[in-house]
Amino acid sequence: MLTFAYEARNPATGEKVKAKVQADSEQGAAKVIRDQNLTPITITLDKAGGSKRFSRIKTKDKVLFSRQLSTLIDAGLPLVQSLRSVAGQTTNKALKVVINEIITDVESGVSFSKSLEKHPKVFNRVFVSLIEASEASGTLDTGLVRLADQQEKDADIISKVRGAMIYPLIVLLVMLCVVGFMVVKVLPQVENIYSGIKGAHLPFVTVMLLAVSHFITKRWWIVLILLGLSGFFGSRWAKTLGGRSIIDTFKMRGWPISSLFMKLYMARFARTGTTLVASGVPLIHMLEITSSAIDNVHISKSLDGATEKVKGGKSLSESIEGDRNFLELVPNMIRIGEQSGALETMLAKVADYYEKEVDNEIKTVSTIIEPVMMVLMGIMAITIVAAILLPIYGLVNQAGFGG
Repeated sequence: MLTFAYEARNPATGEKVKAKVQADSEQGAAKVIRDQNLTPITITLDKAGGSKRFSRIKTKDKVLFSRQLSTLIDAGLPLVQSLRSVAGQTTNKALKVVINEIITDVESGVSFSKSLEKHPKVFNRVFVSLIEASEASGTLDTGLVRLADQQEKDADIISKVRGAMIYPLIVLLVMLCVVGFMVVKVLPQVENIYSGIKGAHLPFVTVMLLAVSHFITKRWWIVLILLGLSGFFGSRWAKTLGGRSIIDTFKMRGWPISSLFMKLYMARFARTGTTLVASGVPLIHMLEITSSAIDNVHISKSLDGATEKVKGGKSLSESIEGDRNFLELVPNMIRIGEQSGALETMLAKVADYYEKEVDNEIKTVSTIIEPVMMVLMGIMAITIVAAILLPIYGLVNQAGFGG
């Protein structure tokens, strides 16, 4: 059930009434209002709860939506009836809200692609453009299947990359927690032992870590404020053009992840391009859409430049050849596709190749990161052990010397 906010007039008194009502659709809400002997003036979907849940619509929900809708349309059901059926089977409340809004738009005469376009947080530009092209060619069911396939492969590859990045972050977090415990709880005990011994001097490494310990325990609120401010301004900076530019540059050029991310971007470019070209999207429009979907400001800039060159009469392969933001295989394969009239096929082969290469790169990066993490753990462990044991050895030597 959806919640609708409405304004109605009471015919008996002429009084205006504002309230909310629950119904499956706008038409259902109007019926409920009339049953209350009121004349509806305006009825709008209450998005107070629904809009906040858009972030919960996962890729798998959209994939299921595309596949179910494709199956129903292929079976000969009208679009609105198919959408109603999908909405009834959808367990995601946020997606149900969106689908019902789309149904209302389509029933009022808006095209399916235009109704999707009203929900950019749910359906990106690639999704909308492919549906628009499929509507124009009368192959909506096929276009939805292509969309589902593209989304699944993109989500799968992103999941693998995130998995490779999360492991070292978890290990690093555990290391920091252990070090923090040792510094805050164990080291002060060593200081207490030394404080009662006349003429005893703590080693430099112990003094340094004790200074950190004292600052954390006595000025913990400053630490929390600094961490909060760092997180807040860091996230804001990462969303600026300058911040994104630096982060994207590191992804493409930084060791040891540069090869992984370059191949990831090539796979995403080729897979998105394949899906759009196969659906009949013109080449220039495909490049414009892919530029906004690639999620890297430098590659997007290169694609924007390539778009202008293609408009000027150059081929796509010529437009990106020699660009350091594209791996050499990409323009070479595209050239073969252009010459043979099989651009879609060549782009698909490029996507398949780089998706396999991403799997190999993930294994390589994991192999490199593990020893690096071990070295870092070793350095931290040696530092902590030295800070704790050196004072004890000093006491032992002092006692032995004194004896």
